[in-house]
Amino acid sequence: MSLVGKRVLVIGGGSGIGYAVAEAALRDGAKVMVASTNAQRVGAAAAKLMADSAQLDVTDEAGVEAFFAGHGAFDHIAFTAGDWGGLRGVRLADLDLEQARNIFNVRFWGALTVAKHAAKVLPPGGSYTITDGTLAHLPQKGTVMSTAAAGAIEFLTRALAVELAPIRVNAVCPGMIRTEVWNAIPEERREASFTQMTKNQLIPRIGEVAEASEAYLYLMRGGYTTGQVLYVEGGSLLGR
Repeated sequence: MSLVGKRVLVIGGGSGIGYAVAEAALRDGAKVMVASTNAQRVGAAAAKLMADSAQLDVTDEAGVEAFFAGHGAFDHIAFTAGDWGGLRGVRLADLDLEQARNIFNVRFWGALTVAKHAAKVLPPGGSYTITDGTLAHLPQKGTVMSTAAAGAIEFLTRALAVELAPIRVNAVCPGMIRTEVWNAIPEERREASFTQMTKNQLIPRIGEVAEASEAYLYLMRGGYTTGQVLYVEGGSLLGR
């Protein structure tokens, strides 16, 4: 299935995997809009891509409803917004439950809010692709909430695929991908850290955003695929 002339929305397209998805969709001939809460960043990304841009806060349901009412139909939507930060390395005994609830706001509730209102503008056979992470399958100490949120997204994907059919709903589960989130590691130590963290993977290296973006593009094009989770994780789920 070609994306030529198709209208694609990438939520969280200002950087990282989302930016790469927007870039790949444009190369495939799609008409792309990138959206994010950060108007300045998404505007700069859109200018670089030569795409349309919009400010969108997925935690504001009224705003999400107004966004879809005002921007017309889309053929495909990729949801890459949010991050898992804030609660890594926090023992359960020390967990602030109010803060813990917030980790679901964008990745889970935001994805659900978009699904609710995007369903009004997506055509039969169109697609909605959301994002989780390999913590759903490789929990570690101190990642109770991130692991729970990632797992919840995979089950949300299956439920939405049934609920919204014949709109197709899938998820991408990235492993370690080279994005701006890793800039917190000093540059002189970064590559050594990647080598250490990926040494037990079947493909012992960090993934690139262009590689992750191919999963989203397949799920847009793959008209006979729904309710699935596509893993892009270098074999990390098998290599330990």
